[in-house]
Amino acid sequence: MTTLINPRAIPGLAKTVYTGDTLQGVPVISHLGVGDLAAGQVHRFFFQGVQMGTGQHWYVPVLVAKGAVKAAASEASAPCVGLVAGIHGDEVSGIDAVQRVMAQLAPQAMAGSVVAVLGVSRPALEYTRSHWLTAQGGGSLVDMNRVWPGDETGANAATRHAGLLWNRLLINNIDIVLDYHTVTTGSDFTLFLFADLRQILVRQLAELFPVEQIQNDPGLEGTLETALVKAGIPALTLEVGGPRRFDAGKIALAVEGSLNVLKHCGILDGPLGRTAAEAGTVVGDALETIRATAGGFLELLVDLRDRVTPGQPVALQRNAFGDVVAEYRSSVSGEVAVVARDALCEPGSRVMQILYSQGVAPN
Repeated sequence: MTTLINPRAIPGLAKTVYTGDTLQGVPVISHLGVGDLAAGQVHRFFFQGVQMGTGQHWYVPVLVAKGAVKAAASEASAPCVGLVAGIHGDEVSGIDAVQRVMAQLAPQAMAGSVVAVLGVSRPALEYTRSHWLTAQGGGSLVDMNRVWPGDETGANAATRHAGLLWNRLLINNIDIVLDYHTVTTGSDFTLFLFADLRQILVRQLAELFPVEQIQNDPGLEGTLETALVKAGIPALTLEVGGPRRFDAGKIALAVEGSLNVLKHCGILDGPLGRTAAEAGTVVGDALETIRATAGGFLELLVDLRDRVTPGQPVALQRNAFGDVVAEYRSSVSGEVAVVARDALCEPGSRVMQILYSQGVAPN
């Protein structure tokens, strides 16, 4: 069991702030204070995000399951776990996974709290696209998973939105975060975890997931996972397969791993489900990215989870006449993690990513 007490809670910001508005009968809040909420209930909110150019707001759905059971040591000893989905708008399996986790929680019989943030990047979700489209400069795209921890006075709406969520929803409440994604449109992914395995608690959490692959990853600047780890909050990025559709098999495994985390943290009782050990998870510390050198039609010679060796052909590309214009080979020994699904492939497009080990053990 993992027990944490949030060291980042800021005095004076512990209460939930209601705007007085409701949307579809759901109260709107501008600040969340989990400690201020009644125990033994699931609370439903719309979080008031950044304004649009019209002066209206983007609203983010939030569920809070607050347990009524006190942990053995004290009420504060059971953590608050955050489940975040929808940072990219075409990555929907994570939203379904989080909804399914929340549906299994019974706050009267649980300790601690679980906060679900169901659709961070509102405009991207509305148009089922990866990035946030702003009106600035005639229309610019912002990757919301490159702007964390955000800035409430930042240079664009997406950065300000991230800042509001960070300051007023996450940082004062959450002890552990699971961030759910998929690969973007045009590609496909295994059930995959990015985790900084140098962090002992992060490693423990990662091993609770029956995923296909894990990358020991020190983190990428601007991602939610990296910003949280830097702030002292253990976090994982879970990739639940492909975009724009629900992958039922991968979702079920993601839910199983998520419930394992809640049991490990003492929020739920009961035996663990399958873990990485039972799933035979492949662990690596690097991804080889193969990019197209020409334009043309792509033919994959290998697929997800296939083992490859150095020099092995993995894809061909043909022009409109059917001539082979490029052949792509692996330069590493590893397992295929990401493949392009779009047949038409421009120069520079990602053809494939292969998970492999450079032999660098976590500290």
